[in-house]
Amino acid sequence: MTDYLDLVNIAEQEQSGDLFATLDGIYKRSSRVPEGFPNAVIWEGGNDTGNIQPVAHAFTDMFALNGTLMALDVLGLPFLGVPMMAQYRHDQQLAPLDWFGNLDYISLKWSTAGDFMVDDNGKKVVVAGKSGNAALRTAAGVYCNVRPYGSITSVRCMPCLPYSQDKKKFSVDPATGIVHSEMNTPGVRIAYAARQFLRMVHESGNIGRLALKPTQAQEDAINAGIVRWLIEGTGFELKKRYSVDAYAEHRERIDAIVALLPADFKDGMESWSGDLYEHIADTNYGVLLHDMMQQTKVIVYATDLDGDRLTDLMADAPDALRAWGQMVLNHVEAERDIEEVWADMGFTMKNGKDMTSVMYRVTGAPIFEQTLGSADAMLLRLLDGDETVGGVKQPYDPRIHFVLIKQAYEAANPGNTALSDWLAQQLDIFDAIYGGDRPRYIDGYKALKAAITPWGH
Repeated sequence: MTDYLDLVNIAEQEQSGDLFATLDGIYKRSSRVPEGFPNAVIWEGGNDTGNIQPVAHAFTDMFALNGTLMALDVLGLPFLGVPMMAQYRHDQQLAPLDWFGNLDYISLKWSTAGDFMVDDNGKKVVVAGKSGNAALRTAAGVYCNVRPYGSITSVRCMPCLPYSQDKKKFSVDPATGIVHSEMNTPGVRIAYAARQFLRMVHESGNIGRLALKPTQAQEDAINAGIVRWLIEGTGFELKKRYSVDAYAEHRERIDAIVALLPADFKDGMESWSGDLYEHIADTNYGVLLHDMMQQTKVIVYATDLDGDRLTDLMADAPDALRAWGQMVLNHVEAERDIEEVWADMGFTMKNGKDMTSVMYRVTGAPIFEQTLGSADAMLLRLLDGDETVGGVKQPYDPRIHFVLIKQAYEAANPGNTALSDWLAQQLDIFDAIYGGDRPRYIDGYKALKAAITPWGH
């Protein structure tokens, strides 16, 4: 008889029960805890066979949690789970973020709603740290995230914000009205992010575009200056330049950051090469659209602030372009469907839901991350007893869980073709079940359990 997780009960416990106790009763406590955190709660599960390196999963909220538990149960791969559910991490004063950030495993983290409401001594409040993203990046030593989509790859320096996040230090001078903004970006991490960007340009042969504002934000000037310092003595060519050499302008500040870097930081870069274009960030939004339409292979480097907008554009533009294309086809009475034309022309971007993101750390393995968008509301519909709202809405599509699990486990086990082939087969099975009319969530789970033989069995 097949053992099933009671996914509905888990969802109910999250809304009005003791979710931590429920999960603690399902999963075994692991002895593999991050160094320096002997009391960390780390769960483990799956079938630890076949010499597979596990992946660390953040157990967060709503379908980010429920869909993850479902996919892990179906696949049976060995995993480590970190309890990062909103109420629990609030009660633990964000300690789970340190646990997750210091586990030296390839990791998988979901970005969920920042306004999640939790109980705080009988009062409903927004969860401490909101989504926890900024705190986690700081704790984990993250310096950038990389998002490939179609012909565009975004390299987003982080934490890299040209405004203050410390409310105590944020002020307006009453005499002048000048806003004080604290530059809260670690310069050392800028250097790591810029080097990662240049490495990717060199290794891929793609065009490299900088999307910064060196004349408007000092942080961006430092960023642009570090890039200029890094390419000194290399084969990179600046095809388009900012009007001011930011390294020459901020040499003393940048040299102070350079002094903090490992002595061998630039070793090997003398052989790196590629074409670089320095664009003002706002201009790059338009440039990006042209790159997408012309399928120009580019890697774009930006700060947290502008990188967030650039990846939003990468995600949203394909839908708009297809809609415009269909309007043109209809106008000329071509009797063609834009989806077919889009594929015939070699475009692979859909709507950003399949855009993956990998965060790199100064030390430690990368963290795969993904945002689920409206998944919170979807789970509430399931609990209300009608996840389709009378047939108006589609049931939840858990494909992204299986896609991201595939990528994370392949990254954790490079060269393991047996695992890679097995994961590809399971994704094919998933697509066979979900390829037509999408089943309701629990029905789909049961169908996957019946069709997939877990790893190690």
